[in-house]
Amino acid sequence: MQFYDMPLYRPPSEGRNIILQATLGCSHNRCTFCSMYVSKEYVARPLADVFADIAQLSQAYPEGDRIFLADGDALVRDTDDLLQILAELQRCFPRLTRVSSYAMPSNLIRKSAAELELLRDAGLSMLYFGMESGHDPLLKIIRKGATAAMMREALYKAASAKMKVSATVILGLGGVEHWEAHIQDTANLINSAPVTYLSTLQLGLDPEIKARFLQRFPADFKAQDDLGMLQEQQTLLSACSPESPVIFRSNHASNALPLAGNLPRDKERLIQELLAAQQGETPLIPTWARGY
Repeated sequence: MQFYDMPLYRPPSEGRNIILQATLGCSHNRCTFCSMYVSKEYVARPLADVFADIAQLSQAYPEGDRIFLADGDALVRDTDDLLQILAELQRCFPRLTRVSSYAMPSNLIRKSAAELELLRDAGLSMLYFGMESGHDPLLKIIRKGATAAMMREALYKAASAKMKVSATVILGLGGVEHWEAHIQDTANLINSAPVTYLSTLQLGLDPEIKARFLQRFPADFKAQDDLGMLQEQQTLLSACSPESPVIFRSNHASNALPLAGNLPRDKERLIQELLAAQQGETPLIPTWARGY
C-alpha cells in the first residue's frame, strides 16, 4: 500500500479524504510559527512516482471522491505537471468530485488567470490559504513572504477562476502587544477580499521553533492566554463584514472553543457564545485535550 514521506499534514476537513503527495515539504518553509516541514527539503516529486501512487490509491480506494494534494504547496508545481496529475486522477477515480491543495499567496500570484482556470476546469476546485494575519508589520516579523496587498490579489485571482478558498487566521500571533493591530487589519483584509470559508486557530509553538519565532520580535513577546485569544476572536467577528457570505469555523484542534456559523448571518450568536465562554459560563476545552 501507499508509502508516505512523513510527516504528513492535511486540513481538518480533509481528514476522511485521500491524500496524494504531489510535492514534498514546502518551497517557502520560512514562516517562523510553522514547524510542519522543518525536517523536509522541498522537492517536486517525479510525475512517474506520483502516477504510481495514484494507481495504488485507486486500487485501495476505488470509490474515492475527494483528494488532497500534499505537501505544503502543491500549487508551486508547473501548471502542465498539475494538469497531468489532475487528468490521471480523473482517469483513475471515476467518482472524483473535488481535488484540493494548500496555496501560498505567491504561488497563486505566479499563476496566470488562464492557468488557474485550466486547473479549475481540470478539477482543482478548493484551496486552503494560510492568511495568518492582515497586519503587514506582523507578516514581516513571521516571515510570511507576503503582504496584505499580495494576499488580496491572490484571493481575487482564485475567486475569478471560480476556486473555493478556505482561509485561516492565527489567534495570538501578535501576542499581547500587537493583537489589536493584528485583528483589525485581518478583518480589513477579510472584508476586502473574497473567501468561501474562514477559520481561526490558536497559536501553538513546537519547542524546536519557539526560539526562532521569539527572536524576530523587537521586544519581549508576551503570549496571549485563552481569554485573550477569545477576545481576539470576538473582535475579529465583530469587525467582519465580508462582501459575500462566509462559512466560519474554529474546528482546528488548537482552539479552546469550537464555533461554527455563517457570516454575517450568525455573527451575533457567535459573539454571544464567545462572551459566555469569557465569563466562565461555557467550559473551554482543556489544554491537554488540544493539538497543534
